[in-house]
Amino acid sequence: MGIIGRITSDLRLMLQRPPRQQFAAICHRTRKKTGELEVLLITSRDTGRWVIPKGWHMPGKQPHAIAEREAFEEAGIKGKAGIEPVGYYTYMKKMRGGHKVPTRVQVHALDVKGFVKEFPEKGVRRLEWVSCAEAATRVEEPELKALFLEFPKLTQMPAPIPEKAAKRA
Repeated sequence: MGIIGRITSDLRLMLQRPPRQQFAAICHRTRKKTGELEVLLITSRDTGRWVIPKGWHMPGKQPHAIAEREAFEEAGIKGKAGIEPVGYYTYMKKMRGGHKVPTRVQVHALDVKGFVKEFPEKGVRRLEWVSCAEAATRVEEPELKALFLEFPKLTQMPAPIPEKAAKRA
């Protein structure tokens, strides 16, 4: 790389803003009849792409609480999100005016407890429950695809300790 190339690269790095931060939820449930793990996909408002509920930082709210709120507002989901993230992904967020900014999304698993019929973005998005493998084929972001493929392992609960062994411990 020549001197002009290095200067251009250095300038680009100096002027580049750090990625914006969003917080998201992979809403999941277990089908009662089959025991199969399902995850919720929703469509984005602008392009109709398959995505997961996500939103920007809210002053005074923890990241997992933001994920819970976005799941409610965008899909009518009631549930509890894990405090620790299950992963991250990045994408280029299209902003008003058409410019795109790099955005890092912190993802929390949200155990779905119920639904509400009326929620802020009802009628704006499509919602669909699918397997993790199907979700991976529908989303565009490579890191989110990988997260969906790993998600069944991430949500496995440890086997319960037999009662006799628990008494000895």
